[in-house]
Amino acid sequence: MDKHILVLGGGYGGLRIIQRLLAANLPKHTRLTLIDRMPYHGLKTEYYALAAGTESEANLRVAFPNDPRLKVQLGEVTSIDVEQNMVHIDGQDPVAYDYLIIALGCEDKYHGVPGAKENTHSIQTLPKTRKTYQALNNIKPYGHVAIIGGGLSGVELASELRESRPDLNIAIYDRGETILSPFPEKLRRYVCQWFHENDVDLVHKANIDKVEPQLFFNHGQPVEADEIVWTAGIQANRIVQALPVEKDHLGRLALSPHHYLEDYPNVFVVGDCASLPHAPSAQLAEAQGDQIAQVLLARLHDEPLPQLPKIKLKGVLGSLGKKHGFGVMGDTTLIGRIPRVLKSGVLWMYKHHLG
Repeated sequence: MDKHILVLGGGYGGLRIIQRLLAANLPKHTRLTLIDRMPYHGLKTEYYALAAGTESEANLRVAFPNDPRLKVQLGEVTSIDVEQNMVHIDGQDPVAYDYLIIALGCEDKYHGVPGAKENTHSIQTLPKTRKTYQALNNIKPYGHVAIIGGGLSGVELASELRESRPDLNIAIYDRGETILSPFPEKLRRYVCQWFHENDVDLVHKANIDKVEPQLFFNHGQPVEADEIVWTAGIQANRIVQALPVEKDHLGRLALSPHHYLEDYPNVFVVGDCASLPHAPSAQLAEAQGDQIAQVLLARLHDEPLPQLPKIKLKGVLGSLGKKHGFGVMGDTTLIGRIPRVLKSGVLWMYKHHLG
């Protein structure tokens, strides 16, 4: 009998699963469908550069695999019916599946701050990043930009924007005592010093109460800004949060050790929608995707499920503009030009060899 594998989302995790399945010995009557709202894979980890105006959108696109066993269907997923094995798409007929891969990614988490969603810009999706690029690069000379959130996304956006628009007044507002709080102290000191030398203000222990057009309130005090960008946290996609299954506090789905829903063993979840013991990242989504592909292939060939090792990540690399960077590889902290070169190399390899 035919088996239909349906992948929702062509991001890092969904694309990695498709790659692994197409490279393997798929049973003859297996059908594979990818549903995505874009006709290409977007390099989301680099959206900050598009928003800052230092990379063109064309450089952040990667074509989906061209294979007769893969059908690419463009559309916006509106809901998932795990009881009926059906996915609903805006303006199109529902799509049935035998196996489902949920790889829908994340969206901004606004922590209940009034006006934050309506009055800030985002770099979570390509359409939103395009709007952010227009807004930031249309600011008049010597204007003010506020970036809410001092994690990896906020830091990379602020540094890239500093190189793109040296005239702008840029400030990062972070809730913690320091930016990049999960990283080693040596790395944090280096990044803070870079921002100090490049005239990017760091506002620590911020508490954003409310956001209005070109105005936000930090501990109740009004702060004016020509544009405000929100990089202060993520949560699972709203479609995933609507599913009647167990979730964690960020709306991510609880999984079995083999990455499927306990009550629905034909539904797998990869990437930012999955509740995992690591912070969400492209690297984590790809590593998880490798394991899901192994499990799927075992199912398709009626073989015992493989023993899956704990996922081990290689490290994290971040950029401070085009010449400097930072990173952690195992127990080693990297700062300066070397991590920036490493990150550029990883990106080149991914774009030209699909991960």
